[in-house]
Amino acid sequence: MNALQGYLDTAVKAALSGGAILQKNYGKLSRGQVHAKGHHDWVTDVDHASEKAVLGIITKKYPKHAIMAEESAPKAAMEECQWLIDPLDGTINYLHGFPMFCVSIALVYEGQLAAGVIYDPFKKELFTALRGSGAYLNKKRLKVSGRKHLEESLLATGFPFRAQDKLDVYLQSFKTVFLKTGSIRRPGSAALDLAYVACGRLDGFWEMSLQPWDIGAGALMITEAGGKVTNFFGKETFLRDGHVASGSPLIHKQLLETISPIFRGKI
Repeated sequence: MNALQGYLDTAVKAALSGGAILQKNYGKLSRGQVHAKGHHDWVTDVDHASEKAVLGIITKKYPKHAIMAEESAPKAAMEECQWLIDPLDGTINYLHGFPMFCVSIALVYEGQLAAGVIYDPFKKELFTALRGSGAYLNKKRLKVSGRKHLEESLLATGFPFRAQDKLDVYLQSFKTVFLKTGSIRRPGSAALDLAYVACGRLDGFWEMSLQPWDIGAGALMITEAGGKVTNFFGKETFLRDGHVASGSPLIHKQLLETISPIFRGKI
């Protein structure tokens, strides 16, 4: 058995627990359960309940591990193991009953993404990945799409609501990519967008100013499914800078060729 398998098993258990809370409360939130964190940035009591459930399982099993979770203060501990946790990715979707949301959990082990889980409780889809062992959707092995040209591809993106001062340069990238690709979607859950690239539903994805918990699990899935994930300039620093470009190898290359000149010197 892969030495990392125990970490993945715990992450799956935690994601299913958090996802059950999301599903139970879907469509039932009152105004008093919704709170503003910032402009276009919301959190709900369900986010907190899901995170509590996820953290309860992980910290009970691994009390010495470091934690970086969206709704909690960071917990610094063992440097070799750090969990990246988003208890509800797609909160705005969830608030409006738009069925595109998930729980996302990743483990960084000795500085590398090692295990990842993304669970969509609405569709009952469990995406998993283990470094060196592939990526799976409900135990079926994943492979990125085989499309070779940007003009025939379906891409996804996300608007930079956390970096609105960069909106103009982002919109320039959107227009340029839009004119070169088959079509673009903006579903509203970066974690699921990345998972969809891993399973071939999307051919590529780019977004700026994301957080590590948005990216970690999905990035590992794409890599394990044969794809590529970098920042906008081809560097593997996306967890630090939050700028992500991903896709099958050929589409990723063409996407970078399209957006790198636009963002260079502006982010």
